[in-house]
Amino acid sequence: MAAHMMLLERFPAFRAAQMRLENATLRRRETGFDAAKVKLVTIKTVVNVVYKTTEQNISDAQIKSQFKAMNKDFRATNPDRNQTPTPWKGLVSDVRLQFKLVKVTRTKTTKSGFGVDDAVKKASTGGIAPFSPKTHLNLWVCPLTGGLLGYAQFPGGPEATDGVVINYRAFGTLGTAEVPFDKGRTATHEIGHYFNLRHIWGDTPDCSGSDMVADTPNCAGPNFGTPSWPVVTCNNGPNGDMFVNYMDYTDDKAMFMFTAQQVIRMRTALDTLRGGLI
Repeated sequence: MAAHMMLLERFPAFRAAQMRLENATLRRRETGFDAAKVKLVTIKTVVNVVYKTTEQNISDAQIKSQFKAMNKDFRATNPDRNQTPTPWKGLVSDVRLQFKLVKVTRTKTTKSGFGVDDAVKKASTGGIAPFSPKTHLNLWVCPLTGGLLGYAQFPGGPEATDGVVINYRAFGTLGTAEVPFDKGRTATHEIGHYFNLRHIWGDTPDCSGSDMVADTPNCAGPNFGTPSWPVVTCNNGPNGDMFVNYMDYTDDKAMFMFTAQQVIRMRTALDTLRGGLI
């Protein structure tokens, strides 16, 4: 969200595009939308590995493991979805998006780590520019500082920085992927942002925020680790926070689902500002 707010301040056109997208999403909700009937879309995806050490230059097998995981998550075929608490099982939704790896770039850098300032996306600052970001999802995999797992650019921002950045220790399900972030869910979460999903707590600590999704209960803040259900905040009992949602901060093994209303947000982004991906 720090990167998002910085872009909103620096690029008035980004702020305007986000407002148009919210209006389009609202119209889509009001006119009705059957997520089960939307077309299956394959997103051409590029992985940009930026590394300083041999360990950080992750293997092709590790990259493939990430695609296997996130394709299950976005199609709601992940086996652990069955662990969703009973009140929400009917909300588990297929986004009808799948991701195809079409290109891997490998860039050796002298930088020990990157932050949220998009330096990894520019050759002049130790990284590499995105490949055809209008038509391809770009994923950068690199060492991130400060315990950061990843960050993403919301739809409508500058092409030169468009895509998702993920820590090499939280990418895929093998190799350098470390417990508790070793099931590929960091990419699932960040790609959710890339398609205009917000954190389920609305990024405020006092119940006043909103993720603009009707079927995710309002909650006070992020959940961490592997909570026991229910966790009740913001008068959202008896079921409490939907901490099993991919857009919370729980461990990979504790998140299993997107909801139907989240699918509406993602598919509206795909049909509008991210239409070049189709």
